[in-house]
Order: sequence, then C-alpha cells, then structure tokens
Amino acid sequence: MFELVLLVLVIILILVVVALLTQVFSLKDELASIHYLKRSQSVKYGQLTEQWIPFSKGFPFNSQNFRFIGKPIDGISFEDDKVVFVEFKTNKSGLSEVQRKVKDLIERKQVEWFELKIK
Repeated sequence: MFELVLLVLVIILILVVVALLTQVFSLKDELASIHYLKRSQSVKYGQLTEQWIPFSKGFPFNSQNFRFIGKPIDGISFEDDKVVFVEFKTNKSGLSEVQRKVKDLIERKQVEWFELKIK
C-alpha cells in the first residue's frame, strides 16, 4: 500500500514538473517576443524622431538646408560654406559598421563629385 501511494506521489510530482517546464518554456518564448517588439518599437521611434530633429532648437544647422536620406546616414546639410553629413543617434545607440565606414571615408577626404550628363 505504501509503495502505491509513493508511486502515485511520484507520478503527480512528474506531472507537476512537466507542467511547470511547459509553462517556463512558454514564458521564455513570450519574453523573447516582447524583447523583439521592444527593439522594433525603439527602431521605429528612432526613425520617427530623426524626421523631426532638423526642426528642433538644438539642431545646429539651418533646417531648410537639410535633406533627409535615411540610409546609410540620416541626411546632409548643405550650408553656405560647407556640406555636412549628419547622423542622429538616440539613447545609447552607436554607429553601424556601414556608418563607421562612411564616416572614415569622409574624414579621409575620400569624397568625390560626380556629374552625369544625359543627352
């Protein structure tokens, strides 16, 4: 009789453990989904913010001279005495690998003018 009670308790314990593990894995998947949505929302917020920064008081250039590009850099400001490549960053974001390459090319003055005439 004792063995039967012990066997039933072990079976119940195994079922409880399986149910808990199933719930843990389900919660883990849900948490991963929430992290993905948060990252996606942060990207969308950043893209929306980038559209408005040139019109803010903190923007150091004439907003009328700014042209939004989007990728790989946010835009270019065509000032009277210079052309400025502009990248906006929010929060703790940093330059992407492509953006670092563009920045390096600009800093090394490897920028050219190209004009194509169509006849």
